[in-house]
Amino acid sequence: MIKAKNIRKFYGKLQVLKGVNLHIKKGEVVSIVGASGAGKTTLLQILGTLDNPDLQKDSSLVINDTDITLYSEKKAKKSAQWLFFLKIIYSILVVVSLFISPGNLDEYVMLTIRIILVIPLLILGIFRFIKKEEKSNDLSSFRNEHIGFIFQFHQLLPEFTALENACIPAYIRKTPKEEAEKRGKELLDFLGLSHRYHHKPSELSGGEQQRVAVARALINNPSIIFADEPSGNLDSESADNLHKLFFKLRDEFGQTFVIVTHNEELADMADRKLVMVDGQIKE
Repeated sequence: MIKAKNIRKFYGKLQVLKGVNLHIKKGEVVSIVGASGAGKTTLLQILGTLDNPDLQKDSSLVINDTDITLYSEKKAKKSAQWLFFLKIIYSILVVVSLFISPGNLDEYVMLTIRIILVIPLLILGIFRFIKKEEKSNDLSSFRNEHIGFIFQFHQLLPEFTALENACIPAYIRKTPKEEAEKRGKELLDFLGLSHRYHHKPSELSGGEQQRVAVARALINNPSIIFADEPSGNLDSESADNLHKLFFKLRDEFGQTFVIVTHNEELADMADRKLVMVDGQIKE
């Protein structure tokens, strides 16, 4: 399901992740604990493809049999080849222009030559922009299809209802509205929110808002759910209910859960507890 090898991350000179290796199986509930600054959230963001690791020769991140790092490297190499080709063309044109005497040409010819010299630069800039957008779109599509996220703060859109918030990832995926809303209602029913379809976030309790966020994370049937301090903003009763819900969801839908938490009770409930110390995992 998830295989990470030698995952490293630097922010300037500060090394946050120092060669993390882990293997998470399908259907597991895995908790990640550790002191603040140990690298838990950074690791979660990289595993969830929200951030990029600093790649080494033997680095890899495989999710659902797709090597995210290898895919990025191939695209980077292909882009580099095209960039090199365009630079060669531009260099040749510049050299040729050096042997052209402006005095022997009228101003329109010189203007044409200048335009020709600029064209490769424009192509270079456009190419870089397009490749960047393609890479971003490809990764976003993968994330939207395979991964769901639950954060400490639910991040619901205040102007939308519970049902509309839950359906947003499905709308992004271009799922027909009727189909998306049917699935959204099924999830909200399962989460005990059948009476809250048309309520906006301001009309919901903290626990209800977080359950809507859970529905949103599940709407596209992702195989993996990443949760970052999901109960950190809830009272003890709501937190306990949410913790039990994760295991109920795993048993019902077979999703894999990776949960970063400071809540020892939730961490101990997991199938495995991974402890992060100074940018490394110690099981």
